Amino acid sequence: MAQEQIQEQRLTQQQKLAQSITQQQLLQAQLIELPITQLIERINAEMDDNPALEPSTEEPEYIDGPENSDNTDSADNSFEQEERQSALDAALESLGRDDEELPVYQGGISSQEEREDMVYGQTQSFYDQLMEQMNLFELTDEERNVMEYLIGSLDDDGLLRKPLHSIADELAIYHNIDITEQKIEEVLMKLQEFDPAGIGARTLQECLLLQIQRREPSHLKDLMTRTVEEYFELFTKKHWNRLQQVLQLTDLQCEALIRELRKLNPKPGTAMGEVVGRSIQQITPDFIIDTQDDGTVTFSLNMGDVPELHVSQSFSDTLNEYQTNKENMSRQMKEALLYTKKKVDAAQGFIEAIRVRRQTLTTTMRAIIQWQHRFFEDGDEASLRPMILKDIAEKTGLALSTVSRVSNSKYAQTRWGTFPLRHFFSDSYKTAEGEELSTRQIKIALRDLIDSEDKQNPLSDDALKKLLAEKGYPIARRTVAKYREQMEIPVARLRR
Repeated sequence: MAQEQIQEQRLTQQQKLAQSITQQQLLQAQLIELPITQLIERINAEMDDNPALEPSTEEPEYIDGPENSDNTDSADNSFEQEERQSALDAALESLGRDDEELPVYQGGISSQEEREDMVYGQTQSFYDQLMEQMNLFELTDEERNVMEYLIGSLDDDGLLRKPLHSIADELAIYHNIDITEQKIEEVLMKLQEFDPAGIGARTLQECLLLQIQRREPSHLKDLMTRTVEEYFELFTKKHWNRLQQVLQLTDLQCEALIRELRKLNPKPGTAMGEVVGRSIQQITPDFIIDTQDDGTVTFSLNMGDVPELHVSQSFSDTLNEYQTNKENMSRQMKEALLYTKKKVDAAQGFIEAIRVRRQTLTTTMRAIIQWQHRFFEDGDEASLRPMILKDIAEKTGLALSTVSRVSNSKYAQTRWGTFPLRHFFSDSYKTAEGEELSTRQIKIALRDLIDSEDKQNPLSDDALKKLLAEKGYPIARRTVAKYREQMEIPVARLRR
């Protein structure tokens, strides 16, 4: 019996494919996922725990990307960017633009000195800033109530897209204020005197004209007014040669006109420092993105108070000394050697993980800017192309999980506001003809249709489907219903 049991016990070999992750890879993944504020806390905790890790007293020198090529110059990280004038493509709002070759952009990483005293985020909301200006005007009680309602009806970019007749109905129904559209428009004219210029405009054209009207009288101002009033289509389609002909301008005059038009801002609300979602919570951006007048996009990593780290010289010297005399070591010295080597290895690994994080974030942001270049030019959400994590992973050669970690809990500061990185990602809708459409664009168009509908006779999903098809979004009725529900918009009978 014992012999039979022994024969049944056999050793077998079997090959299995298993994936393992090293401690260093795990550390790199953890640091990549951290936003800048949490990264600083993690570095401080690591320095407290590891005496072999020390901050450098020298000014850190960062490079943008792994190649250190010619197109990786440092960006100008001054907050004077808020005062700089908008690019022409921003003023055009991407209207009637043809696809064109994207300008080369450069990226860099800001130094600690340039960022350590910067405070991000707003302590006063967009609404509160306008309300303060309202208190400087002499208004009747009725005008003050209407003004306050108009301010509350502005979109985040500072424009008023709600029709005046809808505002009149809402004031009558919800606030018991019976007022004509003409009177509301008179109050709106006063709102349009607020700063910055363009606030309260109902269209892009009106927004630009309001800004031009505040200029000092000049021949150039007259040309700008004629361009936006009479030749707006040529302006939006960038038909400069034709515009030069109809205005009878020389080459120098045309260049001057274009240069001044580039200074107009189609989103005056963003000039008030409004954070996405009208949140007054302080947000520290991980990326600082700037758009130049020629369409070039530059970006930098915000390194904040992140120090340049190095291995303690005393630990390095001790390790070298021990290793030189390790043949005649006592047990106590060997233990000291193991401790020193462990701390030095940990410090070197942490420094390498910080370098990998910096390189990975730079590579990912560069790919996002290349993919969504038109948005960074004009700030129009309709310019955002369909983009998913897989697209950026394939473009950068990074793992999908790595791109996901980079995109989580991080923010990018742009001329158009401060956005979470996830804002730049959106799914696509594929038509029967195989054309890819951004779901974000479709939702924007859907919301615009619903906002402008007759509230006494709201549009059904089938009617919305037909109107969207006319706008170039041929989606099914059930898709209309799905997007409407995702935006928490009720069915037609509940929108009366």
